[in-house]
Amino acid sequence: MDFQHSELTQQVALSAADFANRYIRPYVMQWDESQEFPAHLFREMGKLGLMGVLVPEEYGGAGLGYDEYISIIVEISKVCGSIGLSLAAHNSLCTNHILTFGNPEQKRKYLPLLASGEYIGAWGLTEPNTGSDAGNMSCTAVFEDGHWILNGTKCWITHGISGHVAVVIARTGEPRSRDNATAFLVERGTPGFRGGKKENKLGMRASETAEMIFDNCRIPDTNRIGEVGTGFKQSLKILDGGRISIAALSVGIARGAYEAAIKYARERHQFDQPISQFQGISFKLADMATEILAAELLTRQAGFRKNKGLPVSKESAMAKYYASETAVKVATEAVQVFGGYGYTKDFPVEKFYRDSKLCTIGEGTSEIQKIVIAREVLKD
Repeated sequence: MDFQHSELTQQVALSAADFANRYIRPYVMQWDESQEFPAHLFREMGKLGLMGVLVPEEYGGAGLGYDEYISIIVEISKVCGSIGLSLAAHNSLCTNHILTFGNPEQKRKYLPLLASGEYIGAWGLTEPNTGSDAGNMSCTAVFEDGHWILNGTKCWITHGISGHVAVVIARTGEPRSRDNATAFLVERGTPGFRGGKKENKLGMRASETAEMIFDNCRIPDTNRIGEVGTGFKQSLKILDGGRISIAALSVGIARGAYEAAIKYARERHQFDQPISQFQGISFKLADMATEILAAELLTRQAGFRKNKGLPVSKESAMAKYYASETAVKVATEAVQVFGGYGYTKDFPVEKFYRDSKLCTIGEGTSEIQKIVIAREVLKD
């Protein structure tokens, strides 16, 4: 594993950082306060190649690898976790599912639209009563006269209302039976498909999280992704990449909070000296810097293995688990460095603090990551 980033990766990171500072930073708190999902921003990111980072050029994507992708998510998330989350979900879940498991016709139809930002993608696995217990999902798909009839509700879906196309995992077999789920493509506007309740969240408030509701939603068999019964297996592979995304998101949030704390500690004076000179503060900053680097190295390792086509379940779970917990810890300590000011919306660390917690929950809680890691290390 090469610890030196290529010139291309560095250029991509600089481009993403410049975009974030110009087009995101001025509006971060406005979008957060209003819970506005800035859909127009994602069309602009599409022009820059950020909406199809891993999509090959033949489908209109940037054709880049995971090192560049991680760098992009980190730089965007350093400015706003909400936008980083939506960008990650679009790329690693919906778009990557079609890229990985779609047939040639599905790829030709949807990937150029998703990579350009003309379409925003959603991905539906979670349900109200089956979070990590996905084998017991109640959203069903029944085959009838060459079409599939979908019924049920998905929840906690990024872009559940605004997404133009969703990859939806529905049960096509008996509950808890083997190979009982199948993946489908459902476009917004399809009769029987609509967005439901939008969640009023603690953090990540500019990233839309909502229900998707299916009421006798009829879609053709051509919208089925892969073989019947392979939907859950597909999802597990997609979540391996998704966990790398959340790890990168976590690293970005942690770096944003850390950089704000460093700047404040140098500028804030008490007892005639910067508070950075006090051991209590400097030790906090030392711990933050060390843990962020460790989290990034775990994330880069997972991305390296993903690029090489190597097994990545253990590494992506480790990266997601450690990086997300680090984001929460670093954001908490950043608020502490700011003292009372850190508890106000006049400074950025309170938002990093609120945003960070979702990283330990989304795409598998920290507890689920430990189950995955334990299962992997106990295989042999």
